[in-house]
Amino acid sequence: MADTHETARIQSAVHDIEPHIIELRRHFHAHPELSLEEVETTRAIAAELDRMGIPYERPTATGLIATLRGTAPDAYDASGAPRRRLLMRADIDALPVTEKTGEPFASRNPGVMHACGHDCHTAMLLGALRVLAQMTDALHGEIRAVFQPSEENGRGAASMIDAGAADGVDGAFAMHVWSEIDAGLISCEPGPRMANVDWFRVDVRGTSCHGAMPQRGADAVVVAAEIANALQTIVSRDVSPFEPAVVTIGELHAGTARNVIAGEAYLAGTVRTYGKRTHDAMPELIKRICVHTAAALGAEAELTEYTVAHPAVVNDERAAARCRRAVKRVLGPEAVGSYRGTLSGEDFSLFLERVPGVLAFVGVRNPAVGATFAQHSCFYRVDESVLARGTALACQYAVDFLTAR
Repeated sequence: MADTHETARIQSAVHDIEPHIIELRRHFHAHPELSLEEVETTRAIAAELDRMGIPYERPTATGLIATLRGTAPDAYDASGAPRRRLLMRADIDALPVTEKTGEPFASRNPGVMHACGHDCHTAMLLGALRVLAQMTDALHGEIRAVFQPSEENGRGAASMIDAGAADGVDGAFAMHVWSEIDAGLISCEPGPRMANVDWFRVDVRGTSCHGAMPQRGADAVVVAAEIANALQTIVSRDVSPFEPAVVTIGELHAGTARNVIAGEAYLAGTVRTYGKRTHDAMPELIKRICVHTAAALGAEAELTEYTVAHPAVVNDERAAARCRRAVKRVLGPEAVGSYRGTLSGEDFSLFLERVPGVLAFVGVRNPAVGATFAQHSCFYRVDESVLARGTALACQYAVDFLTAR
């Protein structure tokens, strides 16, 4: 465990660079890029690392891995292997959302917005590296900083893992700014924190006909609408009230003209669960409802796609306890927040399947600055005062982790 001297060094250094962390966040916010298109974002990250003198690799088109080597006497053994290696991850992609915040640093890329806080994650990790690069004598091992593309479509973590990002690491740490937690509080409880994420598509086949002669066809629009409604009974009637689950239809497409009964339609959506039994049961439950609802209305329906995107984020008990101690140490006991978790998803879970670790929720909700809107909203704002707090936590966690026996 790091001593109070190292904590004081962190607090002082973070205070000094807080304006720079905010500046970084605003730059990334103004220049968002979609999943797998984060070319300029990665270039800006690389430029910042060059200014700090921190080496990095570019294992994928838009992914980057930086290495910060500790200089404590026991940081490496005689063979050059680090005593411990911590993976610290920030996601860097944005969403296909048109920003309506009116901020002076609002998105300059039409139809693209950092509406989930990945700009904050990137800035906080870069801030942490800047601080830790000034105190490598306190690092009893090595930090591997992963700037991951494509979290929003669930492909980025897997691509970085395939590129070796998780090889040889002893633990993993990430943060997510969160709109349901008050600014200044940080939640890092153990156990499930974010949900299993699945995607599905249902195709409906009816019979098209004239809009004035509905009796001559089977209306795919009506069938699709009934299926959309019926699918909600999975959560209300097939899943225990004590088991969190969500079935959401995000797309319903049908029809070619306003006076034609549609012969085809499709629905696409997502399933979110925590428990394995509920997760495993979902495909058959959806299939049953779709097939029989369509048959009752003289049509056919088929579950044509069901994709398991990534598993739930589950915080390791020891890592969560270490994170909680780090919060108390560097921010004070009043900064420890409590949050039930969310059915939103995060592909950081794939790193946590490889090594024990923790994802900490950094609260950003503050009505005084208009930070009240949910993640993915076109009005999404954050209280930027929390960025320095997240940076301080990342630094303290890294020092503590690498010091631990």
